[in-house]
Parts: sequence; structure tokens; C-alpha cells
Amino acid sequence: MEREKSTDKCCEFIIVTGMSGSGKTQACRYLEDIGYFVVDNLPPVFIPKFAELCHQSGGSVSKVVLVVDTRSREFFDTFIHVLEDMDRDNQQYVLLFMDASDAAIIRRYKETRRRHPMAPSSRISEGVAKERERLAQVRNKATYIVDTSELKKIDLKEKILKLFAPRVGEKMNVNVISFGFKFGMPLDADLVFDVRFLPNPFYVESMRHKSGAVPDVASYIDQWPVTREFKQHLDNLVNFLIPQYEKEGKAQLVIAAGCTGGMHRSVFIANHIYQLLKDKGCQVKLEHRDLMKNEVWEHVREEV
Repeated sequence: MEREKSTDKCCEFIIVTGMSGSGKTQACRYLEDIGYFVVDNLPPVFIPKFAELCHQSGGSVSKVVLVVDTRSREFFDTFIHVLEDMDRDNQQYVLLFMDASDAAIIRRYKETRRRHPMAPSSRISEGVAKERERLAQVRNKATYIVDTSELKKIDLKEKILKLFAPRVGEKMNVNVISFGFKFGMPLDADLVFDVRFLPNPFYVESMRHKSGAVPDVASYIDQWPVTREFKQHLDNLVNFLIPQYEKEGKAQLVIAAGCTGGMHRSVFIANHIYQLLKDKGCQVKLEHRDLMKNEVWEHVREEV
């Protein structure tokens, strides 16, 4: 369930609270992915000052998430009064309340074998009941209530992005990397294209020490039918995947192209992917990771 109240749509100060075991941590991870700075388990008494600093920073501290819950123990009792004071002072904030059914919370605690913070030495159901009673007033003030009882992680991510990603307005970052397999694959690559099947300029004496970005080397690689056919398939795949990843809410995508040494074919293909994405208006960066680990006599540096 989601419930909205009147709020400043430009406000990017979010307070996350709710039931233990309802998915607060996971929700905050998704908020971090779209550019929010998360402060966990903040005593409520510090919220107004933090909010004031955020709003007076001139944009330098603009996307902040504060997590406040019953872990703060006796400090939590001031939470509702802090929120009321902020309302009275017209301090803008969004209150995201994460909730779940008693059955779902109990099941999750049993699966993780953790103790409930409100009942460390008694039954989980007792802790859930105590916490729900203690959070009742806070829940009534929520801007959004998200019930995760039946939500999978991907569903929760979509819900968080729907609520907050439009306010950020940031595109997915794409990093295109060329590399040499003999130096190891990039560990953070999402997509890896092995281009060692393409004709290799290394065996042409005049091109051996030139990178794949040098025009005559690029022309040599590009002249072969297998290269042109591969580029056609590659373009179709990339053009299909980019919107899908953006729709899924991915914040960063790493595309890697690898050849033997990371000097000729991988550089050529990485440059091609980079230019393709740049022409599409994507937020893209280019890196030739292993190029200078080779004996390079000539290279054309791209504008990145």
C-alpha cells in the first residue's frame, strides 16, 4: 500500500522508518544506487539539524536518506515529536514507512535466525506486536507506506524507483572497457565480448606497435566481412539491452571487449561501442585498461 500526502516534489530529504524485517535495508540500497547518501540509525533528536543543513547547503548536500527505527531504543520515543516540530516549522521531508504483515516478518526472522530488537529474549511475535504499537503514530504521518509482505526484491526495487528515481533524473552510467585476456578479465564487467576471433593486426609488421584506435589499424580490422557482420549483431544487441537495463533501474553498466593483449581488436571494438552509445546520448566513459601494458608506438587518444 502507498499513501501520499502533500509534499514538496523537489524535496530530496527522505526519512526511512518502519517495522524491523520489512525491507528498510534493501530499500536504502536502492536509494543509494540512484544517488542518495544514506545515514543509518540516526537518533531522532538530530534529524531537524541534519535537515536544516541539507536545505541550506545550496545543493551540495541535496539527496539524503536518514534511517530511524526502534534500534535507537529510548531515543526513538522522541521521533513523533521531532516530526511534529518539523511540520510546524515547515521543514520539508518525505517519510517512507516500510511495513509487512506479522506473518511475513516472523517468517523472515526465522529464516535469518536473528533476534527481534524489541524482544531479544522472548518470542518474535511479542517483539513484532510491541514494535507495531510503538510505530503506530509514526505510520500515520507517512508520506508513503510500502508493504513488502508479498514483494520480491525486484518488485521492491521497481516501487522505490517509481517513487524516487524521477526526482533524481540521472541517466545510467555506462563504462566501456577494452582489455587483454592475458592480463585477466575485468571483475566488474556486466557484459564481456571476446573479440579474439577477429583478424589480428599484430601479425602485420607495420601495425604491430600501433593501437586499434590508429586509422590504418582500424581500417584493417574493419575491412573484413566477419568484422562488419559482428558489428551489426553487436549494435543490435547493445541497442536492445541499454533501454532494458535503464527500465530495470540499473545505475551503472560495464561493457568490456577483450582480445589477447588489449591493444588492437579490443580497442577498436570498445571505440565502436563507445561511439555508438555516445551518438545515442548515453552517459558513457571509455577506458583502455591494458593498452599501455603493450609496446605501443602510436595511439590516437579519443575524447572521453
